[in-house]
Amino acid sequence: MYSVTFKDHLAHPRNVGEIPDATVVAEETNPICGDRLRLSLKINDGNIETAKYLAYGCPPTLVAGSMLTQMIIGMSVEDALAITRSELIESVGGLPSRKHHAASLALEALATALRMSDKL
Repeated sequence: MYSVTFKDHLAHPRNVGEIPDATVVAEETNPICGDRLRLSLKINDGNIETAKYLAYGCPPTLVAGSMLTQMIIGMSVEDALAITRSELIESVGGLPSRKHHAASLALEALATALRMSDKL
């Protein structure tokens, strides 16, 4: 049902935790299922230097956070904002349609964090 990439990120999540001196921290919650994702970013000169996450919820939420952080490290803020739900879902090898909310949650946390960083 789930891809090798999905299973690898679930067994060995990347970038778990928080950044002590983060530029910005954002947390989003899915009000229907209760999943939460907290994203910490260190941004310098418009580029995401590092990213970490904490996730609470279903396995796809954990995997979406892991993959998203890998995708955005080294990206410009503009490029990170352009990541789509479809791209994130594809990067983990696909998700059942009933689990697409996990990718949406991760991207909502990213968008919130990047909007906050723009105001700093």
